[in-house]
Amino acid sequence: MKSQFFAVMIGIVGAILFSIVDYTNMIRFWYVAAIVGVLLAASVFLFGITVAGTDDTAWISLPGGITFQPSELIKICFIITFSKHLSYLSEKNLIQNIKGVIFLFVHALIPVAIIHIQGDDGSALIFLMMFAVMSFTAGVQIRYFVGAICGCLACIPIIWNFVMNDEHRNRIIALFDLDGNALSDYGWQQYQGKVSIASGGVFGTGLGEGTRVQNNIVPEQQNDFIFTVAGEELGFVGCLFLILILILLMVKIITVAQNTNDVAGASICYGLFGMLSTQTLINLGMVLGFLPVIGITLPFFSQGGTSAMSMFFGVGLVQSVYLHNKLDIDDRLSFAYKELLKD
Repeated sequence: MKSQFFAVMIGIVGAILFSIVDYTNMIRFWYVAAIVGVLLAASVFLFGITVAGTDDTAWISLPGGITFQPSELIKICFIITFSKHLSYLSEKNLIQNIKGVIFLFVHALIPVAIIHIQGDDGSALIFLMMFAVMSFTAGVQIRYFVGAICGCLACIPIIWNFVMNDEHRNRIIALFDLDGNALSDYGWQQYQGKVSIASGGVFGTGLGEGTRVQNNIVPEQQNDFIFTVAGEELGFVGCLFLILILILLMVKIITVAQNTNDVAGASICYGLFGMLSTQTLINLGMVLGFLPVIGITLPFFSQGGTSAMSMFFGVGLVQSVYLHNKLDIDDRLSFAYKELLKD
């Protein structure tokens, strides 16, 4: 509780600072974000550790027993640098050019490859989804996405046999194990999670009153499977309310993006939207048994200080776009009105 509270406070302060700074200055000095991202990635290879409940080396240890996951903050660095990249290609009319699209893919592939080497494939997938959302909304043509999807489908046999390990494959197989043979192993967490959600009924047992929660029946219930706690203690109504909070935030982010008059500002908004929406969908999908467990937190709710901080930082970026882009529009309208009065 203490570490999570401390992380959230840092996140809120960071969000305020990000909102104060004009996002155009952050875009102008994009290389600072790039350098910070590189240093964060390098820190894992130098000081990386594996924390309890995970199987990847994606954390570093800080004084006081605090762990820190650099990949979460690299997402914020990626939003800034990739928004700059999209803005540059748009200005040069290269956003629909094959060479421009290839360079965008290479840009995204750098953090994806680094995170994959660390073993955190869940975060690597989020980077890919952010890349797809930001590229599509910036104007990259659908044909490139269709080609990429077809290429991925064609590579499934290679990925299954040579990229995935036994654990990855077993997590997928567990989704289709209708006979229940995997319930004692790779499907155990999801099965117990669904039982917890179902046991809450319509209104739940009450916050802090869930028997299964108090006995830690679901592994990592405070982390990736926090939704099972909501299901048991807050019930169906509480779960709907939790999802509604996230949906309303996504809608607000999209609204800010649509009211933005430049590619860089809109891309920042869609970057956070891609990050927030895909993490939400994947987390709920794996908790409900529709997707394999890949270690994705539920934004703003799961335990994980670095994840919470990065989400708040992202909100600060969107708030900067909303505030400073709005001021720019107001200034231009004021200037146009004064010119009209002169005429």
